[in-house]
Order: sequence, then C-alpha cells, then structure tokens
Amino acid sequence: MPLSGAARLRQRIIRALLAGMRDLESDHTLKDSVMKTALVLNGPNLNLLGMREPAVYGSQTLADVEALCLKACAAHGFKLDFRQSNHEGILIEAIHDAGRAEAAGTLAGVVLNAGAYTHTSVALHDAIKGSGVTLIELHISNVHAREAFRHHSYISPVAKAVVAGFGIKGYALAIAGLAELTQTV
Repeated sequence: MPLSGAARLRQRIIRALLAGMRDLESDHTLKDSVMKTALVLNGPNLNLLGMREPAVYGSQTLADVEALCLKACAAHGFKLDFRQSNHEGILIEAIHDAGRAEAAGTLAGVVLNAGAYTHTSVALHDAIKGSGVTLIELHISNVHAREAFRHHSYISPVAKAVVAGFGIKGYALAIAGLAELTQTV
C-alpha cells in the first residue's frame, strides 16, 4: 500500500534525524516543507536606530536588530523576512501578503514595530484584522512611560500579544512568543 504524502514526509524526517541531521541541510524540499517564516516589520523612523534618541532607543542599529532576529529565528526553526518602511501603504501591503502566506501555511506570523503608526493608523489596524494574520506588537521603549499620545495603540486590539520596554531584545522575545503561539495552534 503506498504511503500518503504526510507519511512519506514523516519517514524523511525520521531518516534525517537518525542520520544525525546531516541530510536535513541538503534536502531543501524537506527543509522548506517544515520551516515557516517569521516576518519582522519595522515602521517609520526605525531606519534611524542608533542615531535617533539613543537614550530612548539605544545605540544599536537596524542591522543589529536584524542580526538578533536572525539568531532568534534560527533558534526557533523559522526563516526570517526582515523589512522596514517609512510608508504606511507598504506596511499594509506586507500585512495583506502575510495573511495570505499564513493561510497557505508558509508564515508563522508577524512581529510588528509600527513606530508612530501604532498611535495613528486605523488603516494598519484594519489590515491586521482583515488579513487574520497572527501578529505581535513590539516597542523598543516602554511607550506607557513616555508622552501621553503614545499610550494609545490602534494595533493592540488586533494583536495576539504586546512586547514593550525591553530594548531591541524585545524582538527576540517576540519571536519566541510567536514560536509559542504557533505551537499551540
């Protein structure tokens, strides 16, 4: 009796594990069928990390954040898609695409640092809600210890979780949270 696709995949995984994982790196069809992507989206002015208000955001750059995210994704079995845009529409399109990718089973979810759009963008709120994507809201600083206008988030009501105030280490925490959320789904 022929094996189902899922049974064949299980057999290949078991064989790779028994072979000491050496075959896993070269078997791209196996690797791609198991490994999901984590999308890390960064909004306006995050390209200025390291230069903009280092007392608030730290001295690390966006490249440092990407390196940290790459390590965190590797630790949790995710591929990384890391992006930054100062344009709301580009972020909205990325969220729409992410919803489709998650529905197709290729995306674990999104970590979104929307920057100032957190406090102003009904459009991002609607994109997240409409796409149905699993999303973790992230802030480098503790927005609740800052100016009053930063205390309200249009993202929080449609996010699965919020991480704030841990500096750039919050990105790794958010990716770990995303891994936890995908395990319980």
